[in-house]
Amino acid sequence: MTLTRAPISKRGKAKAAADAGAASREKLLDAAMLVIRSKGYSAARVEDICAEAGLTKGAFFHHFASKEACAVAAAAHFAANADALFDAAPYTRHTDPRDRVLGYIDFRKAILQGELPQFTCLLGTMVQEAYDSHPTIRAACDRYISEHAKRLEADIAEAKTLYAPESEWTPQSAALFSQAVLQGGFVLAKAKHGAKVAADCLDHLKRYFEAILGAPAPRDEGKRIQ
Repeated sequence: MTLTRAPISKRGKAKAAADAGAASREKLLDAAMLVIRSKGYSAARVEDICAEAGLTKGAFFHHFASKEACAVAAAAHFAANADALFDAAPYTRHTDPRDRVLGYIDFRKAILQGELPQFTCLLGTMVQEAYDSHPTIRAACDRYISEHAKRLEADIAEAKTLYAPESEWTPQSAALFSQAVLQGGFVLAKAKHGAKVAADCLDHLKRYFEAILGAPAPRDEGKRIQ
């Protein structure tokens, strides 16, 4: 008895093609993140991104009209990956907002792993270089850095209400300050070619937040916040 394969429907072929296209686009975005973080935006060539992704220039230009368009899409891809990482981070499960703020900093320190292009920030790398020459890239980097800061701002605001309600500083300014320390730490890590200086900066940032938020109130051990 001979078995024959049922013909693939037009809908099935369209879905397979769409899945293949999405997979190749994601490969190109992952490659762009690595290449740009390694070389900088200007030095990163389309050929380098294609080689890293294992795809052709034809595939690249099927998905992106230009290197700049790819960089803007890579910024969104980087931010989405970061959102998923931070959504799953252990510090988010703390009930006390002060613990979440300090836990965020501990988590940032914990993920300073691997080679420099693996832990430094794509957004900070691109905006330092392209803020004037490529306003579209600058706007994308500003958007995603600001959106990430907003995540922390919510916890800082809650912690300020509980621990430092009379302080004049704003949660927004404190959240953006945290990002300035992080981006500066990444620059120093590149200059010194190692993560230790960035880790030291995060230690100082943690001390800063401990100081401006004040000491936590004593907790009943039987009702200790986890």
